[in-house]
Amino acid sequence: MLRIDRLQVSYGGIQAVKDISLEVPEGKIVTLIGANGAGKSTTLRAIAGLVPVKAGRIHLQAEDITGLSPDRIVSKGVTLVPEGRRVFPDLTVLENLKVGAYLRKDSLEGDIQWVYDLFPRLKERSWQAAGTLSGGEQQMLAVGRALMSRPKIMMMDEPSLGLAPLVVQGIFDIIREINRQGVTILLIEQNANMALKVADQAYVMETGVITRTGTGQELLNDESIKEAYLGKKRSK
Repeated sequence: MLRIDRLQVSYGGIQAVKDISLEVPEGKIVTLIGANGAGKSTTLRAIAGLVPVKAGRIHLQAEDITGLSPDRIVSKGVTLVPEGRRVFPDLTVLENLKVGAYLRKDSLEGDIQWVYDLFPRLKERSWQAAGTLSGGEQQMLAVGRALMSRPKIMMMDEPSLGLAPLVVQGIFDIIREINRQGVTILLIEQNANMALKVADQAYVMETGVITRTGTGQELLNDESIKEAYLGKKRSK
């Protein structure tokens, strides 16, 4: 579905992403884990066209989308759920969902109902201002808004950030369900344990480079990964 070849991204004189390559197979969940500042969010923003690419290529299926504008990338089927949710606080839930479909000219009713089926809480609050929702509800809305563009691949940047553990479990259940319904997912997540449990494929990123790759289960069982990212010490 998505292939990145030798991607490099710089901010001023700092190279945030250094010659990385990765693949996101169609219909799978792929996660990118690593410490803060590793370059994970920058990678997603480069794919979405929000920051310029210094070198390398980004392919969606067979098409080179490197350097396209963000709206054109969305129109090709790539959408981003940003870190911090970034809903429009003064707009209602329903208005936020419609913003997610701003490039579409067809009827939105079926997709709005799809989002409401995934998130019944949003249907209950459809006329409520998004800024009055709880953190978990705003995250649901951010995901629902992204789905309104009918993406082929949905990128998610820290969907569990700042949420209570019970809410986090619900968000990951929804990630699995969205994937089951045919949306490919590229996930960045500080909660490495949850991310690796849902991932088909996983990459570890450190200081702008990919240092490890494997299935989610392989990395979940790896002693060095447990120690670095899962808060578990090696057994002696």
